[in-house]
Amino acid sequence: MYTIDERKMLMPDLMHHITDIARCAALYRQEELAALGLKACHASYLAAICDTPGITQDQLARRIFINKSNVARQLVILEEDGFVERRPSPGDKRAIQVFPTQKAKDALPQIEDMFRRWQCFVAQDLSEEERRCLTSMLAKMKDRSGEWMDKR
Repeated sequence: MYTIDERKMLMPDLMHHITDIARCAALYRQEELAALGLKACHASYLAAICDTPGITQDQLARRIFINKSNVARQLVILEEDGFVERRPSPGDKRAIQVFPTQKAKDALPQIEDMFRRWQCFVAQDLSEEERRCLTSMLAKMKDRSGEWMDKR
């Protein structure tokens, strides 16, 4: 267990490292997805939409931790580029459901492969035990972060 002073020293480094990894991952996605006509952020959108066809814009925003206005803007782009279709929800006309098009479904294997290759690259120097432990710890931190998001 760490003392409060030790936590103060560790957390900025931890968050700094996580932020730097996320920035590098975004640059990687940007390069990898350019050939598909997608932006770096679109990979998460399409993965979630293909996984849950008919997801509402609000549900998508909560699932990928992006504010609603950014989700709406990116979905306009994805719709214009033929990756998604948006429709009013039959049960609630205020809600907009999002469905993947065939173009999105065709791109999904490349997106999933890109995620796998990045994960293998950044974790290549970790043992299996280290990967398992790190994944578990990061999942706890993500869940905790999600609790903050849910309270907003």
